[in-house]
Amino acid sequence: MKKTQEAAGEKRDCPVRKALHVLGGKWKLLIISEIGGEVRRYSSLRRQIPEITERMLIRELKSLAEEGLLEKKSFGEVPPRVEYSLTEKGRLALKLVDQLACFGAQLAEEQAPVSAPAS
Repeated sequence: MKKTQEAAGEKRDCPVRKALHVLGGKWKLLIISEIGGEVRRYSSLRRQIPEITERMLIRELKSLAEEGLLEKKSFGEVPPRVEYSLTEKGRLALKLVDQLACFGAQLAEEQAPVSAPAS
C-alpha cells in the first residue's frame, strides 16, 4: 500500500502533469494565444473564439487568472469593462503555444494533399 501512495505522489510531482493541470483542457491555450502580447477585453475574446460558450470563457479566464497566467483589470464603469493581459508566467506559456502552432503547421503541411504536376 505504501509503495502505491509513493508512486502516486511521484506522479503528482511530475512537471508535465503540473503543466497539464494548469494549461490542460480545450480552451486555455487558445485563450492565451488570442491574448498574446496585447491587452484584450472580454468581448474581444468572445468574438475571437466564437465556439466557446460564455460560461466556459468566464470559467477559463478565472482559472488562468487564479493560476497567475493572466492579469485581470476591472474598471468601475457601467457597462462593466474588464481587460485581460498575460503575466510573466503567461508569456512563458505563450512560448509553448507558439511551439505548438509550429508543430500544428508542420502536421498540416505533411497532411496536405499533394496536387499532381501540371502537364
